[in-house]
Amino acid sequence: MTRFLRLLRDERGAGIIEFALILPALILFIYGTFIFGQLLEANAGMQHALGEGARYATLCLDPDASSGCTPVENSDIQDRISDNFFGSALGTFSTPTVTDGTGFKTLTVTYTMPMDFIFFSLPDVTLTQTKRVYTA
Repeated sequence: MTRFLRLLRDERGAGIIEFALILPALILFIYGTFIFGQLLEANAGMQHALGEGARYATLCLDPDASSGCTPVENSDIQDRISDNFFGSALGTFSTPTVTDGTGFKTLTVTYTMPMDFIFFSLPDVTLTQTKRVYTA
């Protein structure tokens, strides 16, 4: 009986047990932080690409005194946006869309990333960015 009581009071190895209990939560927290960082990087890449497309859309190609500016083609704007993407390879960027309005163009791009954590999966996250560009 004394041996059993002495074993109950012994605290050696308690740290390892506590660490084993908290380790899965710690790994999930670190991995989640990494995934969130990937989303922020993709968001920054979308903003950059849309900014480059917006700058290109406002250019005056072949200025001529008689006819004014030649507008930039929507397909050229889409190519410019697609060329300037950067971000996570874990998800996919959609093909940019350019829609015409009266005196403006609306540029839109979408990024979709699957949320596959180590122990479980969540629904996909979709980020959408839009810029409105006023043209001459």
